[in-house]
Amino acid sequence: MSNKEIDLGLTFDNSYFDKLEGFYVACSGAKAPDPKLIKLNGALANRVGLTNADPTSLAQVLSGTIAPSGSSPLAQVYAGHQFGGFSPQLGDGRALLLGEVLDKDGIRLDIQLKGSGRTPFSRGGDGKAVLGAVLREYIVSEAMFALDIPTTRALAVVTSGESVMRSQYLPGAVLTRVASSHLRVGTFQFFASRGENDKVKQLADYAIARHYPKVEESEQRYLDFLCAVRDKQAELVAKWLLVGFIHGVMNTDNMTISGETIDYGPCAFMDDYGSDTVFSSIDRDGRYSYNNQPVMAQWDLARLAETLLPLIHDDQDEAIALATTAVTGFWEVFQQHWTAGMRRKLGLSDQEEGDFALGEQLLESMSGEEVDFTQLFRQLALDLQSGSHESQKLFNNADKFLVWKEEWETRLAKESLTVSKRIEMMNSANPIYIPRNHQVERAIEAAEMRGDYQPFEQLLAVLATPFTLQKEAQEYAEPAPADFGPYTTFCGT
Repeated sequence: MSNKEIDLGLTFDNSYFDKLEGFYVACSGAKAPDPKLIKLNGALANRVGLTNADPTSLAQVLSGTIAPSGSSPLAQVYAGHQFGGFSPQLGDGRALLLGEVLDKDGIRLDIQLKGSGRTPFSRGGDGKAVLGAVLREYIVSEAMFALDIPTTRALAVVTSGESVMRSQYLPGAVLTRVASSHLRVGTFQFFASRGENDKVKQLADYAIARHYPKVEESEQRYLDFLCAVRDKQAELVAKWLLVGFIHGVMNTDNMTISGETIDYGPCAFMDDYGSDTVFSSIDRDGRYSYNNQPVMAQWDLARLAETLLPLIHDDQDEAIALATTAVTGFWEVFQQHWTAGMRRKLGLSDQEEGDFALGEQLLESMSGEEVDFTQLFRQLALDLQSGSHESQKLFNNADKFLVWKEEWETRLAKESLTVSKRIEMMNSANPIYIPRNHQVERAIEAAEMRGDYQPFEQLLAVLATPFTLQKEAQEYAEPAPADFGPYTTFCGT
């Protein structure tokens, strides 16, 4: 075995490296002074074939210090609109794609390090990550997976043994992330902005083969590809809204072609419902607020469409017309998914034309009432089960809610579903446990300041089964205490 590589038993099949020369720069991670494996996701490790490696070897590889055998480490190049302003070159400034593996079902997955040091795209940054940000992404991405929301996943956390300067010196760490791919809208934008339409076509063909093979034989494959990405993103954002998730930074370089949630910097879940809720410290105008997320997803999709115009049709006017129709169709797909999800949350088994409005009316009744979003939906099922009216006690003023509740009960009466089946449906759609911001911060603080990972492990254990009532886990179902104050998140690692 070479002293420059360690064999972890992973079988790499690096199609991005092999097929897309010019779309990346080959590079290596920085040497970590004292890497230590803090957390390994056992189920995911088994899925990708990482089963027999010892902790020391894992720490060496997953810190970026030594490459694993068979890998082709690289930093991907991409561009992106960041809060509306276009940056023609971004790229992986603190990420390193080790390569791709085929899981036990033959599904291709990227394995990427985040925080392993500078790359050619670091733009003056140190390329490092701090422990708190790494733990946040691990917690939230795994919670999203348990909530059945498409997401990148966390494979491991390794501390680097060095201190990293942010607002203060903090423990350095590296996250190992697994994704269907790291292709982004911004990847297409990089080449389109340079007029390299041949590269855009090469990238589109690669993305279609990897993610949307059903459209490969279509006579309008690039238009169908755009529609396929649209449908995935519409479904994804609908799922975000249904659990009160706010991504916080929906720039085009954070919109995946696969339709997975990626990059968990300034993200958070709402406690009290508010359509204009924002957590990110830099989102001062609410561009990526809770209710604006579908608007911005469509905006990002329009930027993808712009890159594909030369491929969609030779006649520019016709290409624009076709792409516009595809992008405009986002709202219909989004509303279908959101309404279907809201029906499940409200225990409705049949479809009626007014169901979208019924869901919207409930949200409106919650606005300004300091109602905990997650608790209300679980309480509605408890009310049905017991015949009680506890849900209205969550409101400061329940007048609008009581009007809505009467309409909801009338709607329920039209269906033949048994109460037990209805409650089962609602409880399978409405989580008890989400990554409450104060619990996430508690876990991060204990790890960063005291080296205590028990709160992190406890939180992960609870979030792994979010729909099931767990003994001695009541504190994880409660909103933040009053003295927690307004919550703000920050970009960067």
